[in-house]
Amino acid sequence: MKSLLLSLMLLVGLAARVAFGAEDGPFDFETLRFQAKRLAEQPYRPRPSRVPDFLRNLTYDELRRIRFNPDHTLWRRDKLPFQLQFFHPGFVSDRTVQIHELTGRDSRDIEFNRNLFVYDELDLPGSIPDTMGFAGFRVLYDLNKPGDELGAFLGASYFRMLCQKAVYGISARGLAVNTAEPGGEEFPVFEEFWVQKPARDAHEVVIFALLDSPSVAGAYRFEIQPGPATVVLVRAAIYRRDEAAVIGLAPLTSMFWHGEISRTTHGDFRPEVHDSDGLLIQRGSGEWLWRPLVNPDRLRVASFTDENPRGFGLLQRDRDFDHYQDLEAHYHARPNAWVEPVGNWGGGAVRLVEISTPDETSDNIVAFWVPSGRPPANEALEFEYRIYWYLDVAKRPPAGYAVATRLSTVQKQPGLTRFLVDFNGPFLNVWQPDPAVQPVVTIGEGAALVPDTVTIQKNFNNGTWRATFAVKPDGTGRAVELRCFLQRPPHVLTETWSFLWSP
Repeated sequence: MKSLLLSLMLLVGLAARVAFGAEDGPFDFETLRFQAKRLAEQPYRPRPSRVPDFLRNLTYDELRRIRFNPDHTLWRRDKLPFQLQFFHPGFVSDRTVQIHELTGRDSRDIEFNRNLFVYDELDLPGSIPDTMGFAGFRVLYDLNKPGDELGAFLGASYFRMLCQKAVYGISARGLAVNTAEPGGEEFPVFEEFWVQKPARDAHEVVIFALLDSPSVAGAYRFEIQPGPATVVLVRAAIYRRDEAAVIGLAPLTSMFWHGEISRTTHGDFRPEVHDSDGLLIQRGSGEWLWRPLVNPDRLRVASFTDENPRGFGLLQRDRDFDHYQDLEAHYHARPNAWVEPVGNWGGGAVRLVEISTPDETSDNIVAFWVPSGRPPANEALEFEYRIYWYLDVAKRPPAGYAVATRLSTVQKQPGLTRFLVDFNGPFLNVWQPDPAVQPVVTIGEGAALVPDTVTIQKNFNNGTWRATFAVKPDGTGRAVELRCFLQRPPHVLTETWSFLWSP
């Protein structure tokens, strides 16, 4: 009896320490989840910014002059395979986070110190407080060569990773709340991080994070495994504080300014400028669906209803440098990001948000999973998934896939638009012209397929197959859903190309 009572007292004491943010007890995901639950039970109180005004007023170029001193890289002296460097607050990075080092289950604070940084003779009008905190951190790993950057956590709940031979492009977020909803989007913030000190022979690094916002609080665990495809295993427990209209799981954020399907290059010398060129979905049924991205004239939101999806991602399929001609941004080397659920996610929809952007400086593409049901406010929404960051073949339909989308007006037939969709794949690339290979085209409400315009042709220059068809709108101005895939009855040879056309 005394033993049971003592155990209960120890548990209550641990819960109290976690609830009030104390760090003298052992740390693990369960204590972090309990902290998130207690946080969600309290009114939301945003942490005030500890960044002085003179730092927030820095320009982008001025902030870039503040560099982390590599001599102070965490775990470098220990010669560990993963090492940490930290971001200095300033410019738009006007919030700071608390970062802790975990050794086993023991936690210690990593304190901000201006001596960790080189200020490059920058004339700052005030003193920098030692209590300010960091804007975020980067993880170093010998990905291609010693000292390479593997990934970074910086701003709100954003994080991004690299695989071998890639450059930064697409980002991920911890959670999307009310994205593209009336009333504006809510951006949850990772307020604290705990980074597990790796062993000398470690092949992964583990990071914990506490998320908070007006609507939710949550606990996160990231297990990062670098390589030709860098894989991040994400485990999360979310507690609702308020009734958010839309909660999006595993959000991906990217940029699409213009590409082969765009009406204009905006006067830019580069033929294409984008971090990703399409959304790929593998449905619970096994069907693969590809939606080319656009830079729309106005906000567009598309939902792809599904049950237990097998995966979705924003991909950069076009790897031809000649299609970008950018010697600095290297858009041809931007990584794909593929989300693969662990376990069944039930019913819901993959939601794609496309926002109009005037240039390449803003992310205007978001994709995430919206579950159809929610647990009660006092219960956790728990989910787990992997994000694969890769360049080419980690996640791809086993059969054929769309590699290019083009459209044009039809000469001498006003009002008609011609679509050209190129497909490729291991079978298609080597298969010779075959009259049994046929495109299957379906047109949604708002337009009609023009008879006798559906064709298929083998492209001997690169091995692809080109399906073409013409469409005539009904004059209502409605957006039209178009679909196309290739078949050789009774076999389906490709994924389904899906496009939302605005006449």
